[in-house]
Amino acid sequence: MNILAFDTSNEYCSLALLMGDDMLEMDMLAGQGHSEMILPMIGEILADGGISLHGLDGIAFGSGPGSFTGLRIACGVAQGLAYGARLPVVGVGTLHALAASVHADRIVACLDARMGEIYHAAFVRNEGRLQCVHEPGLYRPEQAPQLEGDNWTGCGSGFMACGDALEDRYAGKLERIEAGLRPASREMAQLAACEFKAGRILEAAQATPLYVRNKVALKESER
Repeated sequence: MNILAFDTSNEYCSLALLMGDDMLEMDMLAGQGHSEMILPMIGEILADGGISLHGLDGIAFGSGPGSFTGLRIACGVAQGLAYGARLPVVGVGTLHALAASVHADRIVACLDARMGEIYHAAFVRNEGRLQCVHEPGLYRPEQAPQLEGDNWTGCGSGFMACGDALEDRYAGKLERIEAGLRPASREMAQLAACEFKAGRILEAAQATPLYVRNKVALKESER
């Protein structure tokens, strides 16, 4: 199965090309330049893989949560490429991809949502597959959903931005923290492959971002 996956939900532009058991990856710090970088990078990784868009079985993109602008870019590019090449699409949650990069059985994934809040989800690994036990949501760290049991691994930029509050919230439950991890297209490609094989796919026009938050800035009176 040949899958192109990309993510622009954070400051990095991350691409992966899965071809059977082989994986090509590209990862570049984009800042605010995702829209200028992503199409040339897609062209480059396809050329490196010796494959065209029409040789793909599908396209996967980081659906969110994350940067509003980044999510719109990834979704729009996925829709445009998939529509032109008549390919199916899969949106992969950024928190799911983040958790998939962690070698642990209990994972709480938190991304910095700014404004003193985090994007949060929790997963347990069951027979090698991640099962979501807390769906993606937006919380203040001191109000994040409680976790059952102990030996949890915390990961993501939320632990970097709100580490003290999260450690207080989950006192005695966290075995370790990997705050430097971020969502990446490698895991998105692997997760998407399972969705494609199971037939859980979308047409290009059906692809949508998962924003979670419904606004991006505080009013002056709320600051």
